[in-house]
Amino acid sequence: MVAGGCENSSVGIQTQLRRANTVFRFVALGYPVLLGGLAFDALVRPLWAALLVVVLLGWTWAATEWYRRRGYEPKALYTDLAVTVCAVAASSWALATDTGVPVSVGPWMAGAVLAWAAAWGRRSGAVAGAVVAAAGMVFRGGVHSSTVNETVLLVLTGFAAGHLVRLGVVAEQRMREAAERSATVRERERLARDIHDSVLQVLALVQRRGAEIGGEAAELGRLAGGQEEALRALIRSESYRDPLGGQRDLRSLVGRHAGATVTVAAPATPVPLPAETARQLAAAVASAVDNVREHCPAGTKVWLLVEDDGEAVQVTVRDDGPGMEPGRLAAAAAEGRLGVAQSIEGRIRELGGTTAVVSAPGEGTEVEMRVPRGEGGAGGDARRGR
Repeated sequence: MVAGGCENSSVGIQTQLRRANTVFRFVALGYPVLLGGLAFDALVRPLWAALLVVVLLGWTWAATEWYRRRGYEPKALYTDLAVTVCAVAASSWALATDTGVPVSVGPWMAGAVLAWAAAWGRRSGAVAGAVVAAAGMVFRGGVHSSTVNETVLLVLTGFAAGHLVRLGVVAEQRMREAAERSATVRERERLARDIHDSVLQVLALVQRRGAEIGGEAAELGRLAGGQEEALRALIRSESYRDPLGGQRDLRSLVGRHAGATVTVAAPATPVPLPAETARQLAAAVASAVDNVREHCPAGTKVWLLVEDDGEAVQVTVRDDGPGMEPGRLAAAAAEGRLGVAQSIEGRIRELGGTTAVVSAPGEGTEVEMRVPRGEGGAGGDARRGR
């Protein structure tokens, strides 16, 4: 059964069906009016028959206004179905003829069924059709060809209308998501062009002039070159990433660091994580790589290892730099230098993960960041099921 809140997420098709149902209900009133007019001389209670038609007209107007103002709220739907059942019962008395066969309100009964199908889907539509058909059997002479035909038509109408609404809801959602992705891609491409024409050109110039000048300027040029390479990789990964249903492939975010001094090892299959989780974990990895470039000699090698065991994702950043003395991180935090404490450990802790830093003088440094998969678990389950 489709949730009652789908009115907001599928306003397009539900609004169109509600308007079509409004027209249908008013037109369908012509059925009992026409048959009643043709059999007017045979009606046992013609005045009551006329009053019933007026009541049905009034309720049709009231129901359509209720739906228009308040949407398909449960109170309106249940009331509409109850009034329809009462109308079926009243018609067996008010529209009775001297032949013993009452005039039916006919297609008008389907109005409430269509409303239920539009609001709550095919199952609810079929149930509403069955309820109205059961009332017809109870008050209009039991099971015979006429009531059986009405039952089949009402149940099928509710089921088919609900199914079409559900298909429309899915189609609208996909179109909306496609439009959002298209707009996002166009904006990224515009930003990529602007960055290429400004920031990347400046970084390339700094790298080239630094190499020409030499000395400390050469080191600045090397850092500028590394940042230019990382920024180009960022633009490529953001502009052409694979769609993962609102998730991000961690490999593309970490892979942008690959270069002459950075080696990245990752699984052959995507490592999907919720978008924000992936961004924060990638930011922590970037901070660890930046620490190596800032505190280690030029040419220090860095290895990034991405592991996915289904329950959690772990990224290890290891370098062959000079390492750190025991207690160095605690001393840096006490001095107010919170790069590791906040940029790395703080981010991972907020994601519900853990961080381990292993280092010793002359043996390099290893930073292990492990984050539980959380809502990205579906991806891990899918891989384990392969």
